[in-house]
Amino acid sequence: MFLILPFYSSQYDYCGWMPNAPSSLQLPPPTTKGTTSKATMLQTFPDVNVTVNGMSTLWLLSKQSSDFYPEDHFSERFPASVIIKVRNDSLEVPYTYMDPTKEENSVAI
Repeated sequence: MFLILPFYSSQYDYCGWMPNAPSSLQLPPPTTKGTTSKATMLQTFPDVNVTVNGMSTLWLLSKQSSDFYPEDHFSERFPASVIIKVRNDSLEVPYTYMDPTKEENSVAI
């Protein structure tokens, strides 16, 4: 669970940028390192419509549901949240993916 949680919490941030995780490939991936050019990369990536559909689906699935309510299974949630907030105060871009207050309690991505 611990190893999976950061990925699920940041899934849209990572996969929302199409080159990180294209929803499909139009050509097989290269088998030899260094043989790919800009032209073959552009031919391999999906077209704009497929990309937009994938990104919008990922965006919708990554939003917090309207019926979300935190479950209090662990007693250390509040101290962990405070520690994370204190650490993030000094960061230019805060790392919020492990904050217990933002963890989903369902299969949402």
